[in-house]
Formats: sequence, structure tokens, C-alpha cells
Amino acid sequence: MAKFGYAEIAADLRKQMQNGLLNPGDRIPSLTEIQERYGVTVTTANRAFKQLKAEGLTYAKPGVGTVVAARSRTAPTGAARLDRLNSTGKPFVLEESATDHMAMIRGCNDNDVIEQLLIEPHEEIVLRRRTFRRNDVPYALGLSFIHQRALRDVPEIAESGPLEKFWQKIYTERTGKEITRSPERRTARLAADYELEALEVPVPPNAAVPVLVLHTTFYDEDGPIELWEDVYTPGFWQESTQ
Repeated sequence: MAKFGYAEIAADLRKQMQNGLLNPGDRIPSLTEIQERYGVTVTTANRAFKQLKAEGLTYAKPGVGTVVAARSRTAPTGAARLDRLNSTGKPFVLEESATDHMAMIRGCNDNDVIEQLLIEPHEEIVLRRRTFRRNDVPYALGLSFIHQRALRDVPEIAESGPLEKFWQKIYTERTGKEITRSPERRTARLAADYELEALEVPVPPNAAVPVLVLHTTFYDEDGPIELWEDVYTPGFWQESTQ
């Protein structure tokens, strides 16, 4: 059996929490079980436990053992959501949901979107929008800017409401073209009024509120096909898969 370091064990357990395989209140494997599963000493297993506890991800519950802590102010990144979907087939863990699904076709005048999708100013794109929630509290506004060529094969993307299956999977099934993604890019800017409204941030009109923004670009063999923009509610911590 391959040997693992404590950081690798902690990372594996952390990913199980992010993917919903271990949910708040669930008991994580005991020290003995960790030793057997990963082929490590009790010292290594205990260091992994201490790491997760220091991150606020676990706590000791009398009579039960070490359990997963609630994470009311943490939010997965777009890459983490996608990795979870690919590994488990589930878009959300128990305390997560998405609401206010909207879709529209519109001309694009956003310079970032124009640059990432390699389109002309005012060229039409598909815009899909939804609000991600944890324990019914908005943690991010998700915007998907999709190149109009995707409409030929997946016309459903222009319809409001959640899709039965992730549209990129439908696209690959119908075209045989695989879609890959760029690393996430992070920046900060002032939120627009409609973003603050969607995130339910109570501020006076026209107040300047800085927000974290994550961008992920997706490609097929013909070039960029989608840009994700996640705008995060102030005060939430982001969880990635790294």
C-alpha cells in the first residue's frame, strides 16, 4: 500500500467534504481507520486530524468522535463545483442550491467577455444566470457567457430555468467535441446594483461595495466557448479543489 503524508490525507478528507461525501455532522474515519486506509502511522494520522481541526473543518463530539463542522460562510469555487459534478454526479452538497435561473440572448459590450470569447463588440451571446446558496443564503451570483455557436447543437441553453444535465456534457455527447477549462482567475471590483440585489446585500443605493470575482474560460477544438463569472457575497470564504 502506498504511503501518504499527513497533508495528502487531510486534502483527501477535505475533498470528500467539498464533494458531499462527508457532510456536516458526519463522523470522519477514526485514527485507526485512517492508519489502515492510508497505510500510515498514528502520528501521521493525528497530524492530519489536527490540520483539519485547525482549519475549522472538524471538531470532537463526545461519544461520537471527530465530525465534520458546519461551514455556513464558505463557498465552493466554480472549478470545485465542476470537479464535484464530474466525480460524484451531483451539482450540490446537502446545504447548497441554486435559484433564480435566467437565460437570454443579447449583444455583448463587456470587454472582458469579448476578449475571452474572441468575439466582436455587440456580437450576440447566450447569457445564463443563477444565484448559488448555502443554507438558503446567497454566496455567489453565477453568470455564464456562452458563444452563440453552441446554440446550433444545444438550443436549450437559451431557455430560462435549470437544465436537466450540464449543457457542456450535452454538447460533447452531440458533437463529440471535448471541453477543457482554464485555471480560475481572481480579481476584485465594485459590485453592480443588480449583483448586490441578487446577493441580498443590504446597502444604501449606489453604495460602493467591493466583491471578489472568479473567471473560468472553457474551450473546445474550435476555440473559447464559455466564460464563467462568479461574483461572491462579501464575507464568504472560497473553497477550491486545490
